[in-house]
Amino acid sequence: MNKKIVSGSALILAASLALSACSDTSTTDQDAGKAPDNTGDKKSEEVTYSNWTTFGYDLGLNRHVPFEEITKDNVNDLGIVWSAKFKDLDENIPAGNQNYPIVIDGVAYVSTSHNYVFAFDALTGEVKWEWKPSQELLDTIERTGMPSVNRGVAVAEGKVFMLTNDVGVVSIDQETGETVDYIQVSDYFPDITIDNGYYETTAPVYYDGKIFIGSSGGDNGVRGFEMAFNASDLTPAWDEPFWTVPPKGEDWLAEGLFGGGGAVWMPPSVDEETGLMYISAGNPAPDFFGASRPGANPHTNSVIALEADTGKMVWAQQQLAHDLWDYDTADSPTIINTTVDGEERKLVIVGTKGAEWFAYDAETGEPVFENVAFGKIDHPEPTPEGVLAYPGVLGGQNYAPDTFDPELNLALIGSIEQPVIYKTAKNEEEAQQEGPAGAAAFGTSYAPAADVPAFGRITAIDTTTGEVKWQIDTPDMQRGGLTSTATGLSFYGELDGKVKALDTATGEELWAFQTTGDTISAAPSIFEVDGKSYIMITSAGRNPQIFVFALGGDKTQGEASGEKVDSNPHK
Repeated sequence: MNKKIVSGSALILAASLALSACSDTSTTDQDAGKAPDNTGDKKSEEVTYSNWTTFGYDLGLNRHVPFEEITKDNVNDLGIVWSAKFKDLDENIPAGNQNYPIVIDGVAYVSTSHNYVFAFDALTGEVKWEWKPSQELLDTIERTGMPSVNRGVAVAEGKVFMLTNDVGVVSIDQETGETVDYIQVSDYFPDITIDNGYYETTAPVYYDGKIFIGSSGGDNGVRGFEMAFNASDLTPAWDEPFWTVPPKGEDWLAEGLFGGGGAVWMPPSVDEETGLMYISAGNPAPDFFGASRPGANPHTNSVIALEADTGKMVWAQQQLAHDLWDYDTADSPTIINTTVDGEERKLVIVGTKGAEWFAYDAETGEPVFENVAFGKIDHPEPTPEGVLAYPGVLGGQNYAPDTFDPELNLALIGSIEQPVIYKTAKNEEEAQQEGPAGAAAFGTSYAPAADVPAFGRITAIDTTTGEVKWQIDTPDMQRGGLTSTATGLSFYGELDGKVKALDTATGEELWAFQTTGDTISAAPSIFEVDGKSYIMITSAGRNPQIFVFALGGDKTQGEASGEKVDSNPHK
């Protein structure tokens, strides 16, 4: 394969400004501040494209495409069009991958662990360019020991945007792979550094000329936030971040030696009609030890509505007060239109790691459905001796995004059941143990219950009633999430490397394909070229890969490696 390699080590502001000045100044929908169009863009008169332009297909993060070529009758004709092993393209790429590809006009933009980025010809697999992280960034990742997966990029205004593991933001020329701009968030907000416990695994989202970002690190006691930067030059678009928790030493953090949390470690959803955006905030810190953080700990474990223009909070709803089990509201909120009691409603829906599902009125935050269980729930308060709790620290719904079928009014959730034994410190002094990169170990721990096997589950919830329509158990934990089509199919991957399709209405498995990938920890992106549908998905494991399927592709299946290596299993 021919490829252009571009080093990220030349992240120098002067060069960035020069590149920016030389960029194309033509006006497009994205330049005008509109959301990227993903419905039938035209690159030329000869070829038509229906693209996958943001993390969840649309800004509401429904992960549902209106494509009709692949049906229940022909799904078994799917085969591989092309695949590639990332380590064959660059031997320095590490194990593990949780990337959700972006595909625009026949080009796929895919990131990997340690912040490498590739632009592929989406139909052939030819590498158009590769962006490499700087040695300084790689050294920082190794020094701090922070998780280094990257879940994806945003593409808009002729640039590819990525969050780097050391809490940086980079824009890359979409055509050439050259660095345009690069900032550290700490350039503007000095406390937001990797040495203070922050790190980045999430994908940014573009809307209205802005790039929206959150951060991981809630377990390390950081102060969770959401922030907007101008896509044009990566300067702040809000006066300051929206902070999910108070500063250390104030309010419910007044007495503790350390604490914080409420990290926003998955992308926001955006309502283009109202200009509201919705974020999910994770657990409070210290994990499992609540004595030093009295009360409900708002706005942790919450869905929060913000004005996209300003970052001002409109409403907030907490799914679990005073969390002691690390039961984040982790996955992004999804914006849907459905019918409840005969009335058309716009709702914001979300599942939690505590295996409960919620639906709120998108404008007011008024609860519509609450505490709908989709897993076993049994969580006694942790003790120094240890307690067994369900669904466990990795489940129910971890980061795996759900999908919503608007014709069936079904939301499908992939989840995990892995009961664990929680142990907590006897007191705060015992809990104060130094950890890496500004974190603290908190004297707490958890371990999977040795005699209870972990497994996965897919649940369909009827959004018109809030009731569970069907559930199926899966052999492995559901890590990656789902993507659905207008023909009633939902696609997802398994930890054994299989890609599967099920009947969205019933949960019946209709197709399974064994790839050579060790582990699939992400959901597929589906796009069309001249009306032909393609399914793109990445795998993790020791040798991460990318696969593209289409009708008429090679049906030769691989063999499972037997390894289910899922790097960064948590955040």
